[in-house]
Amino acid sequence: MKSPASASWKAPLKFRMPTAENLIPIRLDIEVDGQRYKDAFTWNPYDPDSEVVMFAKRTVKDLKLSPGFLPQIVQSIQSQLATFRSYEGQDMYVGDKIIPIKLDLQVNHIVIRDQFLWDLNNFDSDPEEFARTLCKDLGIEDPEVEPAIAFAIREQLYEIAIQNVTTARENRISKKGRRAAEHFTPRFLCCFLLIWSEIGGIFFLIRMACKASGAALDLMKLFSFGSSVVRSGFRGGDVCKKGL
Repeated sequence: MKSPASASWKAPLKFRMPTAENLIPIRLDIEVDGQRYKDAFTWNPYDPDSEVVMFAKRTVKDLKLSPGFLPQIVQSIQSQLATFRSYEGQDMYVGDKIIPIKLDLQVNHIVIRDQFLWDLNNFDSDPEEFARTLCKDLGIEDPEVEPAIAFAIREQLYEIAIQNVTTARENRISKKGRRAAEHFTPRFLCCFLLIWSEIGGIFFLIRMACKASGAALDLMKLFSFGSSVVRSGFRGGDVCKKGL
């Protein structure tokens, strides 16, 4: 999936990872009967759910984990996949964004600290290829370092993609609010006042039609209120608001 060279805030994309492959980061940190299993890897969200169960079974067998890990692993992966899928189909604003990616990793005896810029509009980007190139340039031969770097990049890109969905939602709500305000221009407004009568303890509802531009001012003059909120003298802290 390729994006235009310069995406616009007025042309949202549908949610996805801003990379060539739509792989998502999965983290596991599970403890059962004193045993602890920690892992981090990427997963294709479009793989069938049966793959999750197969992966869990293979992991438990290969690492000689207790059987109690099996349902825990399955549940954790499925939960993270469900979170990703909950954003699918939603608008995601990107715009012209070049964002910093920071690496601060320790894999075995190797420490990686680096910072570089990443183009969110480049949907052909490949964190795995970047990690391979970086390890080659640094002369790192430990096979565990490369996937750790790729995972760290994808994890940060995933968080930013979710933030972009939130931004799109807020922008859409803001536009709706502005449109509603622009269309709400009636010549007359109906103003209501709820008044407490000390005689007989009766509420009176007064309905007045007045021009929108002078409604609040005219009513304040009429009833000599010094504020837009009038507190009555009866119990309960009831408040009568003008211009409701």
